Amino acid sequence: MAIREIVPHTDSFIRKRSKTVKVFDEKLWELLDDMKETVDAKYGSGLAAVQVGVLKRVFVLNINNMYIEFVNPQIIDTKGEQYKKEGCLSVGMPFGYVKRPQQVTVRAFDRYGNQFTLVCEDWTAVCVCHENDHLDGVLYIDKIVTPPAEFLEEDEE
Repeated sequence: MAIREIVPHTDSFIRKRSKTVKVFDEKLWELLDDMKETVDAKYGSGLAAVQVGVLKRVFVLNINNMYIEFVNPQIIDTKGEQYKKEGCLSVGMPFGYVKRPQQVTVRAFDRYGNQFTLVCEDWTAVCVCHENDHLDGVLYIDKIVTPPAEFLEEDEE
């Protein structure tokens, strides 16, 4: 495994649309392992393959020290709304509020090509949407909004 370099948001590569994974092999497994090691080293919550210079529809999440790998993910349902402060390993500072669904249902494949469906809520839903956006070349800084007052964190009121 290896820690990979993060592509900065100023590099036009980060805006490219990622391609569907067709081969589930050792090369994909190595990419996923490297991405997990990289997100750990950078203290992130998630990482998309495009952020390490690979145009594949792949991302990993680290939620409470549990990794989830998503290959060819598709968000198939959303419910509710929430405003959370987001950041990004490719952007660095600043953080900004983004409106996201409160709940998402995502269908994806694991590293071996097995399909699964996962219902995610709260912060996990935010992370799924954030990383999935990366696969289409969209960054959270494209979606920053001013949230309604009831969504502001205490230190910002």
